[in-house]
Amino acid sequence: MNTVKHLESSSSPLLPKRQSSRNSYVPTVIFASLLGTYAELFFVGKGYYEFSVRPFPYIFSINILFTLIVLPLFTWVFLYLANKMVSGWERLVFMIFLSLLASIAERVAVRLGLLATSEQWSHYYSFFGYFLFLVLVWIVSRSGKS
Repeated sequence: MNTVKHLESSSSPLLPKRQSSRNSYVPTVIFASLLGTYAELFFVGKGYYEFSVRPFPYIFSINILFTLIVLPLFTWVFLYLANKMVSGWERLVFMIFLSLLASIAERVAVRLGLLATSEQWSHYYSFFGYFLFLVLVWIVSRSGKS
């Protein structure tokens, strides 16, 4: 039994090393980026909104800087902070707060001319969409933990 404890605490090449929490976010961040990209493609394709300012507008109908840089960074920060929270209620309130911020940020983007929405679009959709997004991201991040 002493030998087993010694082996577990040693840095033996035969035993897997614990993955740092930062690296364990990578699969979930990739999932979030793909989910966000496909959601943007769907909503832009349906004409609910369009990105007035975006890199390579003749190639991409979505803002790839958002889906490839902003959304992954947002997801990483969300996972980092959510993992620090002890209570599920804290996480729930945090997700609601972030969803509210996303809805407000969308309104600001419209006012700044970065985003144009159709008459059919409501900023409430973004609130509920981001909330659902965060719940899915949290579920995926938890499913990778044993």
